[in-house]
Amino acid sequence: MDSPPAADSAPAPGQLIEDSAEFIALRKTFRGFVFPVTAGFLLWYLLYVLLSSYAPAFMGIKLFGHVNMALALGLLQFASTFAIAAWYARFADRRLDPPATAIRERATAVNSLEAGE
Repeated sequence: MDSPPAADSAPAPGQLIEDSAEFIALRKTFRGFVFPVTAGFLLWYLLYVLLSSYAPAFMGIKLFGHVNMALALGLLQFASTFAIAAWYARFADRRLDPPATAIRERATAVNSLEAGE
């Protein structure tokens, strides 16, 4: 049976990264975007489902030709999905990727020094 590591052993490199202030800030930034946007989208989807179930008269309103409110809102579900994906890509390029790259480069440099390269 394996025994737990000794208390005086050095933490793993991955643990050092997870405990760093930069990584904690990066995770906070990520969660600050993803959680509210996900909650908003789920509420928007739930609204569509509830309207479909409990407001058929509203969903049946003709907007033009054969397009009714249900079809328009359903298509907006797809449009909002693509818009959120584009928004996230832009957010990640600006706010997540630069600090993640810096953390990765710092970890690689530390690992190279420890390996004696």
